[in-house]
Amino acid sequence: MKDLQTIDLSARIGALTLKNPIMPASGTFSEDLADVFDLDVLGAHVLKTIMHGTRAGNPTPRVCDIQSGMINAIGIPSKGIDYFRDEMLPYWSEFKAPLVVSISAHSYDEFARLCREVSLPGVTAIEANISCPNIEADGNAFAMRPDTTQEIVTRLRTETDLPLWAKLTPNTGEPVEVARAAEEAGADALVVANTMLGMSIDVDSRRPRLGNVMGGMSGPAIKPIALRMTYQCARACDIPVIGCGGISTLNDVLEFLIAGAQAVQVGTATFQSPTVMARLIAELEGWMTTQEITSLEEVIGSIEGSEAGVFE
Repeated sequence: MKDLQTIDLSARIGALTLKNPIMPASGTFSEDLADVFDLDVLGAHVLKTIMHGTRAGNPTPRVCDIQSGMINAIGIPSKGIDYFRDEMLPYWSEFKAPLVVSISAHSYDEFARLCREVSLPGVTAIEANISCPNIEADGNAFAMRPDTTQEIVTRLRTETDLPLWAKLTPNTGEPVEVARAAEEAGADALVVANTMLGMSIDVDSRRPRLGNVMGGMSGPAIKPIALRMTYQCARACDIPVIGCGGISTLNDVLEFLIAGAQAVQVGTATFQSPTVMARLIAELEGWMTTQEITSLEEVIGSIEGSEAGVFE
C-alpha cells in the first residue's frame, strides 16, 4: 500500500504552484465569503473582472434561472482601477492564497493600459477576460477569432511580466485555433471557458427575461461544452489549461482533470452553496486517499480511449 501520509494536491500552472486545483471563477467571488469559510484553503483567489473606469453594468433584470443553470447579463460593473489599487488590493493581500486579477476592456489600447496598471506588488497573475466585446471589431469578442486573440494577447504580454492567463469563450467555432493563438502570443495558461451566449423569454409577457435580452449561460447545462473544449485545448497546447464551466461536484472536478485540466474554477455553484469550493477540496483529498493516489499528476490527462473521434 502506498504511503498516504503525503497526498499532494498541488497544481502547477506554469511557474506558479497552487496548494490545490480549486479556485473561484471570476465574478462569483467576493470578500463576503470570508464570513462563511477560510478563504486561504483555496488554491487561488480570482477576483471579479475590473475595467479601467467606473461602469454601472447592464439594465435590470440581470439574472434569470434556467433549467440546470442560470443566465446573467451583469455587464461587468466596475469601480475602476483606482478603487482596485486603493481598496481591493490591500484587503486581498492579507491572504496567503495567490491573487489573480481578472481584467477586461473594449479596445486594444485600453486593455493594454489596464494590464500595465494592475501589475502591482501583491498581484500574482492576471486573467485576461478576452471574451468581452471588442469595439474595434464590430463588437465581436477578442477570443472569437485567432487573429484578434493573437493581437490582444501579444499587446498584453508586452505590458506585464506577471503570469498571463487568457480566458477563452465557448462562443467560437475555432476553439483550438484560438487557444493556439493565445499560446503563441505568450499566454502562460488558458481558462476554458467563459459563459455561453443564451437567452430566455417570459411567455406570459412575451418579453426577454433579461434587461439586456441576451446573456451568459452558466451552470451544469454548459459543462459538456466546457469539458469538450478543455480536452481539445489541453491536447492542442503545451501551456496549462484551467477548466471552467458547470463544476459543482467532485465528479465534475475529476472529469476536467482527467480531460487534461491542471486546475478548475467554480462559479455558479457558489451561488447555490457558498462553501462548495471548500467541500470539493476535502472531497478530492478523500477520493485520492481512497484510490491510493498520492499526486494529482496521476489524474491529470489520464483519459483513456481518446484517440478515436477527435475533432480539432
